[in-house]
Amino acid sequence: MSIISNDISKAKAILEKEDLVAIPTETVYGLAGNAFSEKAIRKIFDTKKRPLFNPLIVHIHAVAVVSELAEDIPKKAYQLAQAFWPGSLTLVLKKKSHISNLVTAGKDTVAIRVPNHPLTLELLRSLSFPLVAPSANPFGSISPTRAAHVAGYFENTLPLILDGGNCTNGIESTIIGFENQEPVLYRLGAISLEEIEAVIGKVIIKNHKESAPEAPGMLLKHYAPKTRTILVDSVEDFIQYAETERIGVITFRQKISGTQIIHQEILSEQGDYKEAAANLYDAMHRLDTMKLNLIVAERFPEENLGKSINDRLTRATK
Repeated sequence: MSIISNDISKAKAILEKEDLVAIPTETVYGLAGNAFSEKAIRKIFDTKKRPLFNPLIVHIHAVAVVSELAEDIPKKAYQLAQAFWPGSLTLVLKKKSHISNLVTAGKDTVAIRVPNHPLTLELLRSLSFPLVAPSANPFGSISPTRAAHVAGYFENTLPLILDGGNCTNGIESTIIGFENQEPVLYRLGAISLEEIEAVIGKVIIKNHKESAPEAPGMLLKHYAPKTRTILVDSVEDFIQYAETERIGVITFRQKISGTQIIHQEILSEQGDYKEAAANLYDAMHRLDTMKLNLIVAERFPEENLGKSINDRLTRATK
């Protein structure tokens, strides 16, 4: 059974033995291992049942470390790092030769970020190696935003879950890469496209993929509850004609009534996108334990973090 603790020294000792630890970040909990250990990297893929063609994100403690992992770094990458690190931004950059092809899925680029969580930053500063840390959940399932979510997935597998409380942003990092030195959005995330473009100008948007993605988090089916989930423009209209019983509902701010509704999750009664994003996965976890026949989610306005929330909900329904 996993130990749930905030003891960084225990986490450090486990990671130095090439084993895995779940770590908190401001986005979601990560399943972390030594980025320079092929044993630890393979254990991450095996534990998550993650396909080897899906690359991992390397977590570091400071912008200065980037040059140890990547080369030919575009000016706009440094501008983004200065603006958003530590924070929920991942940069995909040309990798240095010592970065394992297991980390990068054989590509010549590596995904890097500086997480914004005090426990994990302290842990990273204490280590002589960076950490690879995809979300601490079985591949394709709902990402964890609490230590308890991780324990529900891996309590008999992981020696330690480093408990840093609830994740404040609640959805994964935004991923930006560079093609011909121009910025490309690979994944919508906890930093909005509008915020990115305010720093570096127009960004090209890449579509999701079914295989061989350029970056983590680009697959079509992802972040999904076990319960069948659909995304609709109007939950109220859907419920009015739905014949299905035992329905769970996710809405932005509006209360919905209906005899079939067993439970409703309102993500932000104030209509705050950041609050809604922070609450999304926790709401999905709760609904997925209720033996529902269907989860019905409301489509968000296509603005700000509403785009990122819609992205997660869309891929939960594929």
